[in-house]
Amino acid sequence: MAQLTQNVETKETWNGTLILGSGHAGTPLASAFVAGRRTAIIEKAQQYETGGMSPTKSMISSGSGVAHIAHSRAPNDYGMQRNAGSNANISGSGSSDGSGNGNNDGSADSRSGTANNDNNPKSNNNGNDKDEGDDDGVQAEDMVEIRQERKRNVVAGGFSSGNERNRLIEAGVDILKGEATFIGPKTLCIRMRHDLEDRKADEEEHADRAQGRMGRTAKVSERTVTGELVFINVGEAPSRPDIAGLEGIEDDRVLNSTSTMELEAVPKHLIVLGGGYIGLEFGQLFRRLGAQVTIAQRGKRLVPREDPDIAECMLDILTEDGITVHLGCTATAFTPNDNDDDGTLPFTLNIVTDSNESLSIPGSHVLLATGSTLNTTSLNLDAVGINTTPRGHIVVDEKLATTAQGVYALGDVHVGPGFAQMSYDDFRIIRANLIPPEKTPSSSTTPLTSHLILNAQARPINTAASTSKSRNIVPYVIYTDPQLGHVGLHDRDLEDLKKAGRKIQTAKMAISTRGMMKASVDAETGEVLGFTCLGIEGGEVMAIMQVAMMAGVKWRDMGNAVWAHPSLSESLNSLWQFLKES
Repeated sequence: MAQLTQNVETKETWNGTLILGSGHAGTPLASAFVAGRRTAIIEKAQQYETGGMSPTKSMISSGSGVAHIAHSRAPNDYGMQRNAGSNANISGSGSSDGSGNGNNDGSADSRSGTANNDNNPKSNNNGNDKDEGDDDGVQAEDMVEIRQERKRNVVAGGFSSGNERNRLIEAGVDILKGEATFIGPKTLCIRMRHDLEDRKADEEEHADRAQGRMGRTAKVSERTVTGELVFINVGEAPSRPDIAGLEGIEDDRVLNSTSTMELEAVPKHLIVLGGGYIGLEFGQLFRRLGAQVTIAQRGKRLVPREDPDIAECMLDILTEDGITVHLGCTATAFTPNDNDDDGTLPFTLNIVTDSNESLSIPGSHVLLATGSTLNTTSLNLDAVGINTTPRGHIVVDEKLATTAQGVYALGDVHVGPGFAQMSYDDFRIIRANLIPPEKTPSSSTTPLTSHLILNAQARPINTAASTSKSRNIVPYVIYTDPQLGHVGLHDRDLEDLKKAGRKIQTAKMAISTRGMMKASVDAETGEVLGFTCLGIEGGEVMAIMQVAMMAGVKWRDMGNAVWAHPSLSESLNSLWQFLKES
Protein backbone atom coordinates (compact mmCIF):
# COMPACT_ATOMS: atom_id res chain seq x y z
CA MET A 1 0.00 0.00 0.00
CA ALA A 2 1.11 3.57 -0.67
CA GLN A 3 2.44 5.61 2.20
CA LEU A 4 -0.17 7.82 3.90
CA THR A 5 0.67 11.51 4.24
CA GLN A 6 -1.08 14.51 5.76
CA ASN A 7 -0.35 18.15 5.03
CA VAL A 8 -3.45 20.23 5.73
CA GLU A 9 -4.59 23.49 7.24
CA THR A 10 -7.71 22.33 9.05
CA LYS A 11 -8.86 18.98 10.40
CA GLU A 12 -12.24 17.80 11.60
CA THR A 13 -14.13 14.61 12.32
CA TRP A 14 -17.24 14.68 10.21
CA ASN A 15 -19.28 12.10 12.09
CA GLY A 16 -21.54 11.69 9.12
CA THR A 17 -21.67 10.87 5.42
CA LEU A 18 -19.21 12.05 2.77
CA ILE A 19 -20.27 11.76 -0.88
CA LEU A 20 -17.66 12.31 -3.60
CA GLY A 21 -19.59 13.60 -6.61
CA SER A 22 -23.22 14.55 -7.23
CA GLY A 23 -24.97 13.28 -10.33
CA HIS A 24 -27.72 10.69 -10.63
CA ALA A 25 -26.59 8.80 -7.52
CA GLY A 26 -24.88 11.33 -5.28
CA THR A 27 -27.58 13.99 -5.20
CA PRO A 28 -30.52 11.74 -4.16
CA LEU A 29 -28.19 9.89 -1.79
CA ALA A 30 -27.41 13.14 0.02
CA SER A 31 -31.11 13.92 0.28
CA ALA A 32 -31.78 10.50 1.78
CA PHE A 33 -28.96 10.55 4.32
CA VAL A 34 -29.31 14.13 5.52
CA ALA A 35 -32.56 13.28 7.31
CA GLY A 36 -30.66 11.32 9.93
CA ARG A 37 -27.02 12.39 9.87
CA ARG A 38 -24.66 15.14 8.84
CA THR A 39 -24.02 14.85 5.10
CA ALA A 40 -21.70 16.54 2.62
CA ILE A 41 -21.22 16.41 -1.14
CA ILE A 42 -17.67 17.05 -2.32
CA GLU A 43 -17.73 18.32 -5.89
CA LYS A 44 -14.57 18.98 -7.89
CA ALA A 45 -16.03 21.16 -10.65
CA GLN A 46 -19.31 22.20 -12.20
CA GLN A 47 -21.47 19.23 -13.12
CA TYR A 48 -24.20 19.55 -15.68
CA GLU A 49 -27.18 18.48 -13.68
CA THR A 50 -26.73 14.71 -13.54
CA GLY A 51 -23.63 13.96 -15.54
CA GLY A 52 -24.55 16.10 -18.52
CA MET A 53 -27.13 13.79 -20.09
CA SER A 54 -30.18 16.07 -19.99
CA PRO A 55 -28.58 19.17 -21.60
CA THR A 56 -26.85 16.98 -24.18
CA LYS A 57 -30.11 15.38 -25.26
CA SER A 58 -31.78 18.78 -25.30
CA MET A 59 -29.21 20.04 -27.80
CA ILE A 60 -29.56 16.87 -29.85
CA SER A 61 -33.29 17.46 -30.06
CA SER A 62 -32.47 20.77 -31.77
CA GLY A 63 -30.70 18.83 -34.51
CA SER A 64 -33.64 16.47 -34.86
CA GLY A 65 -35.94 19.44 -35.10
CA VAL A 66 -33.99 20.82 -38.04
CA ALA A 67 -35.28 18.02 -40.23
CA HIS A 68 -38.85 19.01 -39.45
CA ILE A 69 -38.41 22.76 -39.94
CA ALA A 70 -36.18 22.66 -43.01
CA HIS A 71 -39.17 23.65 -45.15
CA SER A 72 -40.91 25.68 -42.47
CA ARG A 73 -42.29 29.12 -43.30
CA ALA A 74 -40.41 30.59 -40.36
CA PRO A 75 -37.14 28.71 -39.73
CA ASN A 76 -35.64 31.84 -38.18
CA ASP A 77 -37.90 31.28 -35.20
CA TYR A 78 -35.70 28.31 -34.39
CA GLY A 79 -32.34 30.00 -34.87
CA MET A 80 -32.02 28.50 -38.37
CA GLN A 81 -31.95 29.80 -41.93
CA ARG A 82 -32.52 28.08 -45.26
CA ASN A 83 -29.73 28.18 -47.85
CA ALA A 84 -30.85 30.00 -50.96
CA GLY A 85 -31.89 27.71 -53.78
CA SER A 86 -31.28 24.56 -51.83
CA ASN A 87 -33.20 21.43 -52.63
CA ALA A 88 -31.30 19.23 -50.20
CA ASN A 89 -33.12 17.01 -47.76
CA ILE A 90 -31.06 16.49 -44.62
CA SER A 91 -33.88 14.98 -42.64
CA GLY A 92 -32.64 11.52 -43.52
CA SER A 93 -35.54 10.62 -45.80
CA GLY A 94 -33.22 10.52 -48.80
CA SER A 95 -31.38 13.09 -50.86
CA SER A 96 -30.17 13.50 -54.41
CA ASP A 97 -27.61 16.27 -53.91
CA GLY A 98 -24.51 14.12 -53.72
CA SER A 99 -24.02 14.75 -50.01
CA GLY A 100 -22.27 11.48 -49.32
CA ASN A 101 -25.51 9.56 -49.25
CA GLY A 102 -25.03 5.79 -49.14
CA ASN A 103 -27.36 3.60 -51.18
CA ASN A 104 -29.26 0.91 -49.34
CA ASP A 105 -27.98 -1.75 -51.73
CA GLY A 106 -24.36 -0.93 -51.01
CA SER A 107 -22.87 -3.87 -49.15
CA ALA A 108 -20.14 -3.68 -46.56
CA ASP A 109 -17.69 -4.93 -49.20
CA SER A 110 -18.67 -2.26 -51.72
CA ARG A 111 -18.04 0.41 -49.08
CA SER A 112 -14.46 -0.85 -48.71
CA GLY A 113 -14.53 0.18 -45.11
CA THR A 114 -16.23 3.52 -45.69
CA ALA A 115 -19.74 4.81 -46.08
CA ASN A 116 -19.17 5.73 -49.70
CA ASN A 117 -19.71 3.23 -52.53
CA ASP A 118 -19.36 2.95 -56.26
CA ASN A 119 -23.11 2.97 -56.82
CA ASN A 120 -23.23 6.66 -55.89
CA PRO A 121 -21.16 8.55 -58.51
CA LYS A 122 -21.50 11.80 -56.56
CA SER A 123 -20.03 10.33 -53.40
CA ASN A 124 -16.49 11.44 -52.67
CA ASN A 125 -14.21 8.47 -51.96
CA ASN A 126 -10.85 10.19 -51.50
CA GLY A 127 -11.39 11.11 -47.86
CA ASN A 128 -12.38 14.71 -48.58
CA ASP A 129 -15.90 16.00 -48.11
CA LYS A 130 -17.83 18.53 -50.14
CA ASP A 131 -16.72 22.04 -50.89
CA GLU A 132 -18.09 24.99 -48.99
CA GLY A 133 -20.43 25.87 -51.85
CA ASP A 134 -22.49 22.70 -51.57
CA ASP A 135 -25.96 23.13 -50.17
CA ASP A 136 -27.01 21.56 -46.90
CA GLY A 137 -30.65 22.63 -46.86
CA VAL A 138 -30.47 24.52 -43.58
CA GLN A 139 -27.70 25.74 -41.36
CA ALA A 140 -27.41 27.07 -37.85
CA GLU A 141 -27.75 30.85 -37.89
CA ASP A 142 -27.27 31.42 -34.16
CA MET A 143 -25.44 28.60 -32.41
CA VAL A 144 -25.14 30.74 -29.29
CA GLU A 145 -28.92 30.96 -29.10
CA ILE A 146 -29.27 27.21 -29.56
CA ARG A 147 -26.69 26.63 -26.84
CA GLN A 148 -28.44 28.96 -24.46
CA GLU A 149 -31.99 27.82 -25.08
CA ARG A 150 -31.43 24.12 -25.64
CA LYS A 151 -28.60 23.40 -23.19
CA ARG A 152 -27.85 26.09 -20.62
CA ASN A 153 -31.47 26.63 -19.67
CA VAL A 154 -31.57 22.94 -18.79
CA VAL A 155 -28.40 23.36 -16.75
CA ALA A 156 -29.99 26.29 -14.93
CA GLY A 157 -32.33 23.83 -13.26
CA GLY A 158 -29.55 21.43 -12.43
CA PHE A 159 -27.31 20.77 -9.46
CA SER A 160 -24.44 23.22 -9.74
CA SER A 161 -26.22 26.37 -10.78
CA GLY A 162 -29.48 26.48 -9.01
CA ASN A 163 -32.49 24.62 -7.85
CA GLU A 164 -31.16 21.21 -6.84
CA ARG A 165 -28.11 22.64 -5.13
CA ASN A 166 -30.23 25.13 -3.18
CA ARG A 167 -32.66 22.42 -2.11
CA LEU A 168 -29.81 20.33 -0.76
CA ILE A 169 -28.35 23.27 1.15
CA GLU A 170 -31.76 24.14 2.59
CA ALA A 171 -32.12 20.51 3.68
CA GLY A 172 -28.82 20.76 5.55
CA VAL A 173 -26.39 19.16 3.10
CA ASP A 174 -22.91 20.73 3.08
CA ILE A 175 -21.54 21.45 -0.42
CA LEU A 176 -17.73 21.38 -0.45
CA LYS A 177 -16.05 22.60 -3.66
CA GLY A 178 -12.71 20.94 -4.15
CA GLU A 179 -10.69 17.86 -5.04
CA ALA A 180 -10.58 15.00 -2.54
CA THR A 181 -7.80 12.48 -1.82
CA PHE A 182 -7.79 9.62 0.66
CA ILE A 183 -5.09 10.05 3.30
CA GLY A 184 -6.39 7.48 5.78
CA PRO A 185 -9.31 5.14 6.51
CA LYS A 186 -12.50 7.09 5.66
CA THR A 187 -10.37 10.25 5.84
CA LEU A 188 -10.08 12.73 2.99
CA CYS A 189 -7.90 15.73 2.29
CA ILE A 190 -9.89 18.26 0.25
CA ARG A 191 -8.17 20.97 -1.75
CA MET A 192 -10.80 23.67 -1.39
CA ARG A 193 -11.42 26.41 -3.97
CA HIS A 194 -12.74 29.70 -2.64
CA ASP A 195 -13.21 32.17 -5.49
CA LEU A 196 -15.75 30.20 -7.54
CA GLU A 197 -18.90 30.87 -5.56
CA ASP A 198 -20.88 32.73 -8.22
CA ARG A 199 -22.36 31.00 -11.23
CA LYS A 200 -20.51 33.09 -13.81
CA ALA A 201 -17.13 32.21 -12.36
CA ASP A 202 -18.16 28.57 -12.13
CA GLU A 203 -19.08 28.50 -15.82
CA GLU A 204 -15.74 30.12 -16.75
CA GLU A 205 -13.92 27.46 -14.76
CA HIS A 206 -15.93 24.72 -16.46
CA ALA A 207 -15.23 26.14 -19.94
CA ASP A 208 -11.51 26.27 -19.17
CA ARG A 209 -11.46 22.66 -18.03
CA ALA A 210 -13.50 21.56 -21.05
CA GLN A 211 -10.83 22.99 -23.35
CA GLY A 212 -8.00 21.40 -21.36
CA ARG A 213 -6.81 24.68 -19.84
CA MET A 214 -5.78 25.01 -16.22
CA GLY A 215 -8.61 27.34 -15.36
CA ARG A 216 -8.77 30.55 -13.34
CA THR A 217 -6.40 31.27 -10.52
CA ALA A 218 -8.13 30.48 -7.25
CA LYS A 219 -7.20 30.63 -3.62
CA VAL A 220 -6.67 27.05 -2.53
CA SER A 221 -6.62 25.70 0.99
CA GLU A 222 -6.72 22.19 2.37
CA ARG A 223 -9.22 20.64 4.73
CA THR A 224 -9.27 17.17 6.25
CA VAL A 225 -12.54 15.42 7.02
CA THR A 226 -13.25 11.97 8.43
CA GLY A 227 -16.67 10.40 8.10
CA GLU A 228 -18.53 7.32 9.23
CA LEU A 229 -19.43 6.47 5.62
CA VAL A 230 -17.77 7.51 2.35
CA PHE A 231 -19.40 7.10 -1.07
CA ILE A 232 -17.31 7.35 -4.24
CA ASN A 233 -19.38 8.65 -7.16
CA VAL A 234 -16.84 10.54 -9.24
CA GLY A 235 -17.72 9.08 -12.65
CA GLU A 236 -15.64 9.28 -15.81
CA ALA A 237 -14.16 11.95 -18.09
CA PRO A 238 -13.51 11.93 -21.85
CA SER A 239 -10.15 10.39 -22.74
CA ARG A 240 -7.61 11.94 -25.08
CA PRO A 241 -5.99 9.61 -27.64
CA ASP A 242 -2.27 9.69 -28.29
CA ILE A 243 -2.11 10.77 -31.92
CA ALA A 244 0.84 12.64 -33.38
CA GLY A 245 0.09 16.29 -34.12
CA LEU A 246 -3.03 16.51 -31.94
CA GLU A 247 -1.30 18.84 -29.49
CA GLY A 248 -0.54 21.23 -32.35
CA ILE A 249 -4.22 21.92 -33.08
CA GLU A 250 -5.75 25.00 -31.43
CA ASP A 251 -7.49 24.12 -28.16
CA ASP A 252 -10.87 25.45 -29.21
CA ARG A 253 -10.87 23.16 -32.25
CA VAL A 254 -10.29 19.98 -30.21
CA LEU A 255 -13.61 18.94 -28.69
CA ASN A 256 -14.96 16.36 -26.29
CA SER A 257 -18.48 15.57 -25.12
CA THR A 258 -18.38 18.54 -22.73
CA SER A 259 -16.70 21.29 -24.76
CA THR A 260 -18.80 20.45 -27.83
CA MET A 261 -21.80 21.90 -26.01
CA GLU A 262 -19.95 25.22 -25.60
CA LEU A 263 -19.36 25.91 -29.31
CA GLU A 264 -20.43 29.35 -30.47
CA ALA A 265 -20.52 28.42 -34.16
CA VAL A 266 -21.21 25.30 -36.17
CA PRO A 267 -17.97 23.67 -37.41
CA LYS A 268 -17.34 23.75 -41.14
CA HIS A 269 -16.10 20.16 -41.15
CA LEU A 270 -16.30 18.14 -37.93
CA ILE A 271 -14.10 15.04 -37.81
CA VAL A 272 -15.32 12.56 -35.21
CA LEU A 273 -12.82 10.07 -33.82
CA GLY A 274 -14.85 7.10 -32.61
CA GLY A 275 -18.04 5.43 -33.75
CA GLY A 276 -19.65 4.84 -30.37
CA TYR A 277 -22.67 6.46 -28.75
CA ILE A 278 -21.14 9.92 -28.21
CA GLY A 279 -19.62 10.10 -31.68
CA LEU A 280 -22.86 9.17 -33.41
CA GLU A 281 -25.08 11.46 -31.36
CA PHE A 282 -22.93 14.56 -31.79
CA GLY A 283 -21.90 13.73 -35.36
CA GLN A 284 -25.52 13.55 -36.50
CA LEU A 285 -26.41 16.64 -34.45
CA PHE A 286 -23.87 18.85 -36.22
CA ARG A 287 -24.65 17.34 -39.61
CA ARG A 288 -28.24 18.42 -38.98
CA LEU A 289 -27.03 21.88 -38.01
CA GLY A 290 -25.23 22.26 -41.33
CA ALA A 291 -21.70 20.95 -40.74
CA GLN A 292 -19.88 18.47 -42.92
CA VAL A 293 -19.18 15.42 -40.74
CA THR A 294 -16.73 12.54 -41.09
CA ILE A 295 -16.60 9.67 -38.59
CA ALA A 296 -13.37 7.69 -38.32
CA GLN A 297 -13.93 4.40 -36.50
CA ARG A 298 -11.14 2.00 -35.66
CA GLY A 299 -13.51 -0.96 -35.32
CA LYS A 300 -15.03 -2.91 -38.20
CA ARG A 301 -18.49 -1.51 -37.45
CA LEU A 302 -20.21 1.35 -35.68
CA VAL A 303 -21.54 0.94 -32.13
CA PRO A 304 -19.66 -2.36 -31.70
CA ARG A 305 -21.65 -3.34 -28.60
CA GLU A 306 -24.80 -3.61 -30.70
CA ASP A 307 -25.78 -6.59 -32.85
CA PRO A 308 -24.11 -6.51 -36.29
CA ASP A 309 -27.41 -6.09 -38.17
CA ILE A 310 -28.39 -3.15 -35.95
CA ALA A 311 -24.98 -1.54 -36.50
CA GLU A 312 -25.36 -1.98 -40.27
CA CYS A 313 -28.79 -0.37 -40.18
CA MET A 314 -27.38 2.56 -38.18
CA LEU A 315 -24.64 2.97 -40.78
CA ASP A 316 -27.23 3.18 -43.54
CA ILE A 317 -29.11 5.88 -41.61
CA LEU A 318 -26.03 8.03 -41.06
CA THR A 319 -24.85 7.78 -44.64
CA GLU A 320 -28.36 8.67 -45.74
CA ASP A 321 -27.96 11.83 -43.67
CA GLY A 322 -24.79 12.70 -45.62
CA ILE A 323 -22.22 11.64 -43.01
CA THR A 324 -19.02 10.05 -44.30
CA VAL A 325 -17.97 7.01 -42.27
CA HIS A 326 -14.60 5.25 -42.41
CA LEU A 327 -14.59 1.84 -40.72
CA GLY A 328 -11.60 -0.27 -39.74
CA CYS A 329 -9.23 2.68 -40.03
CA THR A 330 -6.30 3.88 -37.95
CA ALA A 331 -5.64 7.57 -37.26
CA THR A 332 -1.91 8.07 -37.76
CA ALA A 333 -1.36 11.82 -37.41
CA PHE A 334 -2.74 15.33 -37.60
CA THR A 335 -0.83 17.64 -39.91
CA PRO A 336 -1.27 21.27 -41.05
CA ASN A 337 -3.46 21.67 -44.12
CA ASP A 338 -1.29 23.32 -46.78
CA ASN A 339 -4.34 23.89 -48.98
CA ASP A 340 -6.24 25.91 -46.37
CA ASP A 341 -6.50 29.28 -48.12
CA ASP A 342 -9.05 30.92 -45.84
CA GLY A 343 -8.09 29.46 -42.45
CA THR A 344 -11.32 27.50 -42.03
CA LEU A 345 -9.81 24.01 -42.47
CA PRO A 346 -6.46 24.39 -40.72
CA PHE A 347 -5.55 20.73 -40.15
CA THR A 348 -5.67 17.37 -41.84
CA LEU A 349 -6.33 13.97 -40.27
CA ASN A 350 -4.31 11.20 -41.89
CA ILE A 351 -5.78 7.71 -41.66
CA VAL A 352 -4.91 4.27 -42.97
CA THR A 353 -7.81 1.99 -43.91
CA ASP A 354 -7.92 -1.74 -43.28
CA SER A 355 -6.98 -2.21 -46.94
CA ASN A 356 -3.80 -0.20 -46.28
CA GLU A 357 -5.05 2.84 -48.21
CA SER A 358 -3.88 6.22 -46.95
CA LEU A 359 -6.40 9.07 -46.80
CA SER A 360 -6.09 12.72 -45.78
CA ILE A 361 -9.17 14.47 -44.42
CA PRO A 362 -9.14 18.28 -43.94
CA GLY A 363 -11.08 19.49 -40.93
CA SER A 364 -12.06 22.55 -38.93
CA HIS A 365 -12.74 20.74 -35.63
CA VAL A 366 -12.14 17.28 -34.21
CA LEU A 367 -14.38 15.57 -31.67
CA LEU A 368 -12.54 13.05 -29.49
CA ALA A 369 -15.09 10.30 -28.85
CA THR A 370 -12.72 7.38 -28.39
CA GLY A 371 -13.71 6.52 -24.84
CA SER A 372 -13.42 7.73 -21.27
CA THR A 373 -11.15 7.51 -18.25
CA LEU A 374 -12.14 7.07 -14.62
CA ASN A 375 -11.93 10.13 -12.37
CA THR A 376 -10.18 8.12 -9.66
CA THR A 377 -6.53 8.96 -10.35
CA SER A 378 -6.24 11.57 -7.59
CA LEU A 379 -8.20 9.58 -4.97
CA ASN A 380 -5.18 7.53 -3.81
CA LEU A 381 -7.35 4.42 -3.56
CA ASP A 382 -4.56 1.93 -2.90
CA ALA A 383 -3.47 3.93 0.13
CA VAL A 384 -6.61 2.87 1.98
CA GLY A 385 -6.91 -0.66 0.62
CA ILE A 386 -9.54 -0.11 -2.08
CA ASN A 387 -9.02 -2.78 -4.74
CA THR A 388 -9.49 -2.06 -8.44
CA THR A 389 -9.61 -4.08 -11.64
CA PRO A 390 -6.79 -3.95 -14.22
CA ARG A 391 -8.79 -1.26 -16.02
CA GLY A 392 -9.12 0.79 -12.84
CA HIS A 393 -12.75 0.11 -11.87
CA ILE A 394 -13.40 -0.20 -8.17
CA VAL A 395 -14.19 -3.73 -6.97
CA VAL A 396 -17.50 -3.88 -5.06
CA ASP A 397 -19.72 -6.59 -3.59
CA GLU A 398 -23.47 -7.03 -4.09
CA LYS A 399 -24.13 -4.15 -1.69
CA LEU A 400 -21.66 -1.86 -3.53
CA ALA A 401 -19.18 -1.99 -0.63
CA THR A 402 -15.51 -1.67 -1.56
CA THR A 403 -12.68 -3.59 0.08
CA ALA A 404 -12.22 -0.71 2.53
CA GLN A 405 -14.61 -0.76 5.47
CA GLY A 406 -17.27 1.94 5.36
CA VAL A 407 -16.45 2.98 1.78
CA TYR A 408 -18.89 2.35 -1.09
CA ALA A 409 -18.73 3.01 -4.84
CA LEU A 410 -21.58 4.07 -7.13
CA GLY A 411 -21.98 4.77 -10.82
CA ASP A 412 -19.37 4.42 -13.54
CA VAL A 413 -16.43 3.89 -11.17
CA HIS A 414 -17.32 0.27 -10.44
CA VAL A 415 -17.68 -2.64 -12.84
CA GLY A 416 -20.98 -2.72 -14.71
CA PRO A 417 -22.99 -0.89 -17.37
CA GLY A 418 -21.99 2.79 -17.47
CA PHE A 419 -25.42 4.34 -17.74
CA ALA A 420 -26.97 7.13 -15.70
CA GLN A 421 -30.01 4.99 -14.91
CA MET A 422 -27.76 2.37 -13.35
CA SER A 423 -26.18 5.03 -11.15
CA TYR A 424 -29.60 5.91 -9.81
CA ASP A 425 -30.28 2.23 -9.16
CA ASP A 426 -27.01 2.13 -7.20
CA PHE A 427 -28.50 4.83 -4.99
CA ARG A 428 -31.55 2.65 -4.42
CA ILE A 429 -29.36 -0.29 -3.41
CA ILE A 430 -27.52 1.87 -0.89
CA ARG A 431 -30.76 3.30 0.44
CA ALA A 432 -32.31 -0.13 0.81
CA ASN A 433 -29.32 -1.53 2.68
CA LEU A 434 -28.06 1.35 4.81
CA ILE A 435 -31.00 3.59 5.64
CA PRO A 436 -33.70 2.48 8.11
CA PRO A 437 -37.22 2.39 6.62
CA GLU A 438 -38.40 5.25 8.78
CA LYS A 439 -35.62 7.42 7.33
CA THR A 440 -36.55 6.68 3.74
CA PRO A 441 -38.59 9.38 1.95
CA SER A 442 -42.24 8.39 1.77
CA SER A 443 -42.27 9.11 -1.96
CA SER A 444 -39.97 6.17 -2.64
CA THR A 445 -41.38 3.42 -4.83
CA THR A 446 -38.52 0.98 -4.26
CA PRO A 447 -39.64 -2.00 -2.14
CA LEU A 448 -37.43 -2.22 0.95
CA THR A 449 -37.70 -5.90 1.72
CA SER A 450 -34.63 -6.07 3.95
CA HIS A 451 -32.11 -3.67 5.42
CA LEU A 452 -28.63 -3.55 6.81
CA ILE A 453 -28.89 -0.91 9.53
CA LEU A 454 -25.76 0.76 10.83
CA ASN A 455 -24.84 -0.40 14.34
CA ALA A 456 -27.33 -3.25 14.00
CA GLN A 457 -26.91 -6.96 13.38
CA ALA A 458 -25.82 -7.48 9.79
CA ARG A 459 -27.53 -10.16 7.74
CA PRO A 460 -27.22 -11.40 4.14
CA ILE A 461 -29.23 -9.39 1.64
CA ASN A 462 -30.37 -10.19 -1.86
CA THR A 463 -29.97 -6.77 -3.47
CA ALA A 464 -32.06 -7.81 -6.46
CA ALA A 465 -35.02 -8.18 -4.09
CA SER A 466 -34.45 -4.66 -2.84
CA THR A 467 -34.36 -3.10 -6.27
CA SER A 468 -36.05 -3.42 -9.62
CA LYS A 469 -35.87 -6.46 -11.88
CA SER A 470 -34.64 -4.09 -14.57
CA ARG A 471 -31.22 -4.36 -12.94
CA ASN A 472 -30.90 -7.67 -14.77
CA ILE A 473 -32.33 -6.47 -18.11
CA VAL A 474 -30.54 -3.15 -18.50
CA PRO A 475 -32.35 -0.63 -20.74
CA TYR A 476 -30.62 2.18 -22.61
CA VAL A 477 -31.20 4.59 -25.48
CA ILE A 478 -28.86 6.07 -28.08
CA TYR A 479 -30.25 9.48 -28.99
CA THR A 480 -29.62 9.47 -32.69
CA ASP A 481 -32.51 10.22 -35.03
CA PRO A 482 -34.16 7.80 -35.08
CA GLN A 483 -33.43 6.62 -31.56
CA LEU A 484 -31.94 3.24 -30.75
CA GLY A 485 -33.55 1.68 -27.69
CA HIS A 486 -32.40 -1.67 -26.31
CA VAL A 487 -33.26 -3.84 -23.32
CA GLY A 488 -32.11 -7.31 -22.31
CA LEU A 489 -29.74 -9.65 -24.13
CA HIS A 490 -27.76 -9.20 -27.35
CA ASP A 491 -26.90 -11.85 -29.94
CA ARG A 492 -23.56 -12.56 -28.24
CA ASP A 493 -25.36 -13.30 -24.96
CA LEU A 494 -27.78 -15.68 -26.65
CA GLU A 495 -24.94 -17.91 -27.83
CA ASP A 496 -24.31 -19.00 -24.24
CA LEU A 497 -28.00 -19.85 -23.79
CA LYS A 498 -28.02 -21.92 -26.97
CA LYS A 499 -24.97 -23.83 -25.79
CA ALA A 500 -26.87 -24.58 -22.59
CA GLY A 501 -29.64 -26.17 -24.65
CA ARG A 502 -32.22 -23.38 -24.87
CA LYS A 503 -34.01 -22.91 -28.18
CA ILE A 504 -33.94 -19.30 -29.33
CA GLN A 505 -36.05 -17.58 -31.97
CA THR A 506 -35.43 -14.09 -33.34
CA ALA A 507 -37.77 -11.71 -35.17
CA LYS A 508 -36.57 -8.83 -37.36
CA MET A 509 -38.82 -6.26 -38.99
CA ALA A 510 -37.99 -3.24 -41.13
CA ILE A 511 -39.62 0.04 -40.12
CA SER A 512 -41.42 1.84 -42.93
CA THR A 513 -39.71 5.19 -42.34
CA ARG A 514 -36.20 3.96 -41.65
CA GLY A 515 -34.69 1.65 -39.09
CA MET A 516 -35.61 -1.80 -37.80
CA MET A 517 -37.08 -3.68 -34.85
CA LYS A 518 -35.69 -6.90 -33.41
CA ALA A 519 -36.63 -9.29 -30.60
CA SER A 520 -35.29 -12.62 -29.33
CA VAL A 521 -37.40 -15.09 -27.37
CA ASP A 522 -37.21 -18.50 -25.72
CA ALA A 523 -38.99 -20.74 -28.25
CA GLU A 524 -40.37 -23.04 -25.56
CA THR A 525 -41.40 -20.70 -22.75
CA GLY A 526 -42.30 -17.60 -24.82
CA GLU A 527 -40.08 -15.42 -22.60
CA VAL A 528 -38.78 -12.26 -24.30
CA LEU A 529 -35.00 -12.21 -23.84
CA GLY A 530 -33.92 -9.11 -25.72
CA PHE A 531 -35.45 -6.27 -27.72
CA THR A 532 -34.12 -3.48 -29.92
CA CYS A 533 -36.00 -0.69 -31.67
CA LEU A 534 -34.05 1.52 -34.06
CA GLY A 535 -36.87 3.79 -35.11
CA ILE A 536 -39.04 6.78 -34.26
CA GLU A 537 -39.16 7.13 -30.46
CA GLY A 538 -37.26 3.87 -30.22
CA GLY A 539 -36.59 4.48 -26.54
CA GLU A 540 -40.28 4.77 -25.71
CA VAL A 541 -41.19 1.65 -27.69
CA MET A 542 -38.37 -0.19 -25.91
CA ALA A 543 -39.80 0.90 -22.54
CA ILE A 544 -43.05 -0.91 -23.34
CA MET A 545 -41.13 -4.13 -23.88
CA GLN A 546 -39.04 -3.50 -20.76
CA VAL A 547 -42.15 -3.39 -18.58
CA ALA A 548 -43.48 -6.52 -20.29
CA MET A 549 -40.21 -8.35 -19.65
CA MET A 550 -40.19 -7.26 -16.00
CA ALA A 551 -43.74 -8.58 -15.62
CA GLY A 552 -43.01 -11.84 -17.40
CA VAL A 553 -45.42 -11.17 -20.25
CA LYS A 554 -44.86 -13.61 -23.12
CA TRP A 555 -44.36 -12.61 -26.72
CA ARG A 556 -47.67 -14.12 -27.76
CA ASP A 557 -49.52 -11.87 -25.32
CA MET A 558 -47.71 -8.82 -26.71
CA GLY A 559 -48.59 -9.88 -30.24
CA ASN A 560 -52.27 -10.41 -29.37
CA ALA A 561 -52.64 -7.21 -27.36
CA VAL A 562 -54.99 -4.47 -28.56
CA TRP A 563 -52.88 -1.35 -29.05
CA ALA A 564 -54.24 2.10 -29.76
CA HIS A 565 -54.47 2.99 -33.44
CA PRO A 566 -52.54 4.63 -34.89
CA SER A 567 -49.62 4.40 -32.47
CA LEU A 568 -46.05 3.17 -32.49
CA SER A 569 -47.01 0.38 -30.11
CA GLU A 570 -49.05 -1.24 -32.89
CA SER A 571 -45.79 -2.46 -34.36
CA LEU A 572 -45.71 -4.97 -31.50
CA ASN A 573 -48.66 -6.73 -33.18
CA SER A 574 -46.65 -7.29 -36.36
CA LEU A 575 -43.13 -8.04 -35.17
CA TRP A 576 -43.70 -11.60 -34.02
CA GLN A 577 -44.82 -12.96 -37.39
CA PHE A 578 -41.14 -12.79 -38.41
CA LEU A 579 -39.89 -15.14 -35.67
CA LYS A 580 -37.35 -17.66 -36.92
CA GLU A 581 -35.00 -20.06 -35.21
CA SER A 582 -31.66 -18.39 -34.63
